[in-house]
Amino acid sequence: MLDKLRAVTGDAGVLTGTDVAALAIVRPRSTQEVSAVLALCKDARQPVVTQGGRTGLVRGCEAGQGELALSTERLNRIEEVDAVGRTVTVQAGVVLQMLQEAVQKEGLYYGVDFGARGSATVGGSIATNAGGNRVIRYGMTRASVLGLEAVLADGTVISSMNAMLKNNTGYDLKQLFIGSEGTLGVVTRAVLRLHELPSSQCTAMVACDDFESVQRLLKHMGRRLAGDLAAFEVMWQDYFHLATTLPARGRSPFDREPALCVLVECDGSAGESDAAHFADALEAAMTAGWVADAAIAQSVEHRDAFWRIRDSVEALHSFSPAFHFDVSLPIVEMDAYVSHLQAEVRRRWVGGRCWVFGHIGDGNLHVSVAPASHEAGIQRIVEEIVYEPLKRCRGAVSAEHGIGMAKRPWLSVTRTTEEIDLMRRLKQSLDPLALLNPGRVVGVTADATN
Repeated sequence: MLDKLRAVTGDAGVLTGTDVAALAIVRPRSTQEVSAVLALCKDARQPVVTQGGRTGLVRGCEAGQGELALSTERLNRIEEVDAVGRTVTVQAGVVLQMLQEAVQKEGLYYGVDFGARGSATVGGSIATNAGGNRVIRYGMTRASVLGLEAVLADGTVISSMNAMLKNNTGYDLKQLFIGSEGTLGVVTRAVLRLHELPSSQCTAMVACDDFESVQRLLKHMGRRLAGDLAAFEVMWQDYFHLATTLPARGRSPFDREPALCVLVECDGSAGESDAAHFADALEAAMTAGWVADAAIAQSVEHRDAFWRIRDSVEALHSFSPAFHFDVSLPIVEMDAYVSHLQAEVRRRWVGGRCWVFGHIGDGNLHVSVAPASHEAGIQRIVEEIVYEPLKRCRGAVSAEHGIGMAKRPWLSVTRTTEEIDLMRRLKQSLDPLALLNPGRVVGVTADATN
């Protein structure tokens, strides 16, 4: 099998040895090589796990000893930037930050952005329908994918490299692969939608006394800034304290610690007048009583300092055990959900901690729980505390990270039996031998007739 794979990819395309957790790592350079690799695996009944930048948090790209890891690291070409049509054609292994920098040179902007931009790949973000910091304006990854190319489990190439905003000709086949976490096919190339590079960026850190004020501020800034509102990030007090206290790098811009801190940002096109408009909107919110205090970034360095506070997730890694979650729910339900969650953690464990922050402009909260306990089954207990209330408030156990293996036991919290059954039927139809990312998202056994 390995000799056959080397014949397809060359010797450098197959890695083995004690440092490789999987059976082997195969590194194809083109869609055609991916097709040949998957055809060989189909004939050998060999399970395959696709790997991009391996930044996922739900164990979706972990390959075990009996599985072959298919890495997209050599599928790393930016093939074409169309400045007029505002599209870019890329291979799946292109790193997100590399893409952002390449299109910026053409005066264009790719709207998907998140903390792992320096190592996450385009293919991985498509496979997981990644979100990030600017979903409120640019949408999830799905909104940026115009066309893609993918290889099915038997090696069949589905090339739907559409570059048009409008193409209403039958089933939109690319949607089968976006967000399917590599279980239905391996994404190899894509055509992505771009936007004109904003000519201005205004950022502020705002203190609010209660969550009702946060909601009113979101509505107000959305109305006053119209389509320019790009980010609306909220940090509850416990997280803000952790992110602005030594050894964390961030420092609070406020005289007193706020109950809730909002990082609000807009991308504009009117230059200096955008800053005045942004300041006027914040002043009106302060006059209305929704804002207790505010600091507007006066430079790129100042803006980066604000974002460092929001992105200080490394501070959470000093606690053990600690469990991290990515949930979504209606904004009007958030205050009650967070209050219940924090109270339940304190009630259950003396010294238990719970931190909450997130992209609430699009309904996404990140929750971290350090239970201060090593009791048996602690992870399951914490997961139940975080996930079960989502049933009552019409939430989801994953906002942007996907299901993978880690969240599969909880999929039924926010998906009906009929939905999960349809997911299984799709999987069985496209991958009857259950070879692609087996055990991820939905559990499906191989069809014995194939």
